[in-house]
Amino acid sequence: MNAAVLEEFGKPLVMVEREKPVAGPGEVLIRVEACGACHSDVHVADGDWESMKRAAKLPLVLGHEVAGVIESNNARVGVPWLGWSCGACEYCMGGRESLCQKQRITGVMTDGGYAQYMVAPITHVIRIPEGLSAVEAAPLFCAGVTVFKAIKSSGLGRGQKVVVFGAGGLGHLAIQIARELGAVVCAVDVSVEKLTMAMECGAHMVLDSSAEAPEKALRTWGAEVALVTAASAGAYRSAVRGVKRGGTVMVVGMPAEDLQLPVIPIVGGELRIIGSAVGTRQDVRDMLALAARSKIRCHTETQPLEKVNEVFGRLRRGEVLGRIVLTPDR
Repeated sequence: MNAAVLEEFGKPLVMVEREKPVAGPGEVLIRVEACGACHSDVHVADGDWESMKRAAKLPLVLGHEVAGVIESNNARVGVPWLGWSCGACEYCMGGRESLCQKQRITGVMTDGGYAQYMVAPITHVIRIPEGLSAVEAAPLFCAGVTVFKAIKSSGLGRGQKVVVFGAGGLGHLAIQIARELGAVVCAVDVSVEKLTMAMECGAHMVLDSSAEAPEKALRTWGAEVALVTAASAGAYRSAVRGVKRGGTVMVVGMPAEDLQLPVIPIVGGELRIIGSAVGTRQDVRDMLALAARSKIRCHTETQPLEKVNEVFGRLRRGEVLGRIVLTPDR
């Protein structure tokens, strides 16, 4: 089978011919139809995150937004970032399996979907509902569930106002999900193209932050929740200064540097600062079900797997609208 393999951190992926993997006990063999190219894959490949660098196995097949079919029965399934969890620890037992300290991350600790085939535990593959193609479903296994879970954790209610910082791969899905749940949405970005896409996704208002900081406009507007998907420390400072008193700031985007947030608006405004990472298997199922019964769709561009290094270059330069989905050549 063809696979795009990371052999060394900081180096381009290498297209190789590998033996088709064999499913072991409790596993299934999946014929990959589509795999989203997430910016996290670029960070792993570049060795940007020390904890992931230590956890990653080399050589490694990246990819954690996988959609395909089980080879033995043609069931349509996907594989998310959370590739396996123990099911027995306090977090798994408490419905928070994404915090499991024994978890295995797809495309980091185990081979992922940048290949024609992969294996995954039968307990952690998730059915794709009717109404979603493989290309439509793939980005929902990370980008979609990440913002879905963050919105859920924020407590955002119908009629409330949410500002989404970053209208890219995660942000444009967050706009659609928040709209579907009855919220009023403002999008903030430095890219005119992404703000245009935000309007197409249903944003009620957009702010171009390349010209001036959006804090005053957001306070006037009455932002109650800020969802930061941009990997920008400046976006977090604007979020803290822009939400109304008693508001919530959801930490999703991961800048390379540590955040240095202004204390006075946090304490004086009694803000809630909440971190949110990916989601549980049930969160993924709920996200897929919501998309299948609504018009929520990721803005996708398909590229053959062989162009993965070109795709990574575009991601590094911030040139991708929505999500690029890689398709293995058969």
